[in-house]
Amino acid sequence: MALVENKPGVLNRVVSLFRRRNFNIDSLTVGRTHKPHVSRMTIVVDANRTSARMIETNLLKLVNVIDVKVLSSEPHVSRDLALIKVKANDADSRNTLTTICERYPARIIDIGPEVAILEIVAQVQIIEDLIDELGSLGIVEMIRTGVVAMDAARASTTLNTNRSR
Repeated sequence: MALVENKPGVLNRVVSLFRRRNFNIDSLTVGRTHKPHVSRMTIVVDANRTSARMIETNLLKLVNVIDVKVLSSEPHVSRDLALIKVKANDADSRNTLTTICERYPARIIDIGPEVAILEIVAQVQIIEDLIDELGSLGIVEMIRTGVVAMDAARASTTLNTNRSR
């Protein structure tokens, strides 16, 4: 997680850093925080602890980065959102879809004569499990937002004060 200045070009600088260091970004989400001049980036990479610390150190060198926190080593809450369009063109497929949705925090948000769209907000693994089950119905289209994460409420809410802003 990185707190950055909410200015044009900041996202490009951060992504360029990952490109130069040859790290693949699995998920990247960016949004404003409760402070209009600060945005929050949740960046998911496949890295071991040493690499995560190296990424943290390199991000902190960027001028527009206010703070960086590695959440993988701390208690945290993470969520991803997926919209999934599946075939639902007969009673059996609709019943199967309803049964599957009841086992997950998923809900059908639109249904037509041929397809249905469902929504799920959950941890990545739960979404992956749902996708596996929906495969038998036939996934027509899918989109995911990317992971957002925050340190857990029971954890310290004090951020590193590496830079004052």
